[in-house]
Amino acid sequence: MRAEEADVLIGISNPNLPKRIKEGVCNRNAVWWEGVYSRTRGCSKRKHTFSSRKGFAGMGNLLKVLTREIENYPHFFLDFENAQPTDCEREVWNQVNAVLQESESILSGLQAYKGAGQEIRDAIQNPNDMLLQERAWNSVCPLVIRLKKFYAFSLKLEQALQSLLESLTCPPYTPTQHLEREQALAKQFAEILHFTLRFDELKMRIPAIQNDFSYYRRTISRNRLNNMNLDIENEVNNEMANRMSLFYAEATPMLKTLSTATTNFVTENKTLPLENTTDCLSTMASVCKVMLETPEYTSRFNSEDTLLFCMRVMVGVIILYDHVHPNGAFNKSSKIDMKGCIKVLKDQPADNVEGLLNALKFTTKHLNDESTPKNIRTMLQ
Repeated sequence: MRAEEADVLIGISNPNLPKRIKEGVCNRNAVWWEGVYSRTRGCSKRKHTFSSRKGFAGMGNLLKVLTREIENYPHFFLDFENAQPTDCEREVWNQVNAVLQESESILSGLQAYKGAGQEIRDAIQNPNDMLLQERAWNSVCPLVIRLKKFYAFSLKLEQALQSLLESLTCPPYTPTQHLEREQALAKQFAEILHFTLRFDELKMRIPAIQNDFSYYRRTISRNRLNNMNLDIENEVNNEMANRMSLFYAEATPMLKTLSTATTNFVTENKTLPLENTTDCLSTMASVCKVMLETPEYTSRFNSEDTLLFCMRVMVGVIILYDHVHPNGAFNKSSKIDMKGCIKVLKDQPADNVEGLLNALKFTTKHLNDESTPKNIRTMLQ
């Protein structure tokens, strides 16, 4: 018997080896073994022939591959279209639903944002024309109130996300069990990520937001020096303006909010293992990837929009994972199959995924680490 064969057989006989891993070894006969196994008795071997064509890197590497395959790539369908809350989900679902009901109006408000660029330019070019100064100010103030509404919604979203994380990571269930049992909450988690990426995609196309807000802050400061108090300061005081300024300075402000919220959740829940949170994120990424690349699953979508929804969710959880996990999502030890996820995106029409690929390139934390495999970096170039 060759040493590699002995390694495998000794490993399978190890009483501390989980049963699912043992069965995984046996069930891989098409890849690693040529032979006949008893399907009814787990690993009971009737006859085997080692396939030298395939070879082994030793039992440790084989188990590593199998463990990752079994744990990280669960195959079940997340019903993003029709999942309804069970009684045990109802309380959290109601709280989060109240927030999500505002999401479409927030997106509509952002989409309709035109800015006050012309009025501001006229006022700056004619500093002594009080009529133009007043026109610019009256144009900017309603926009600032709208921007405050968007910012306030990000705070609600942060609370909603933390409520969902608490429900989807708590013992005694594993992340996979949570996602299977609590599909309505998983759907809400997905809806938050879907909204977040849509909001940030729109925001990046509207440079007027920061121009308008900068003009507002300069005007407020100038009026303070002249001892003038403006009514709008009751709505957006200096402290609020500072926080809003930091929020809109981010290229992807909603994603930054969710990343910070997830990191804070991990930090504040010291008794909850980090793996509970990162495994929840990696499991959802893996489920989305499998759903996207499996025709049997995509054929169950009632709408083509669900395909894009699923892609946005996959990218969203990858980004969160990359910010929360110490080694990030791109490391070889990551529980997310980054090569597979990127391939799934690149198999779609370019117009549908350009923004998502850019999000992976520019809003992740660890892509440019030395530990990131070169082939992953090349795929995202």
